[in-house]
Amino acid sequence: QVQLVETGGGLVQAGGSLRLSCVASGSAFSMIAMAWYRQAPGKPRELVAAIFTNGGTNYADSVKGRFTISRDNAKNTAYLQMNRLKPEDTAVYYCNRRFEPWYNWGQGTQVTVSS
Repeated sequence: QVQLVETGGGLVQAGGSLRLSCVASGSAFSMIAMAWYRQAPGKPRELVAAIFTNGGTNYADSVKGRFTISRDNAKNTAYLQMNRLKPEDTAVYYCNRRFEPWYNWGQGTQVTVSS
């Protein structure tokens, strides 16, 4: 079973930036559409950004123009560059497959944006 490890979260002031990383075990990473999700307290998990095997991307309207998803297939790693962060971006961020069936969810990485 693929394991996912997310890192790079932290506490940042509004307007700041963070870069999240997600390392996936296994050898099929390059053939899988990947995505970043987030879950804020008391809210359901939501899709933030996705990147497909052809390099195409899409984003939630709330992060469009501020976040950039990318991947390095040689490193089995997906990234989420987050700029101009807002307090409403505060959440635990997870990576996983874009489409079900999902891998087992990792621990996620906490992003906290202060106003």
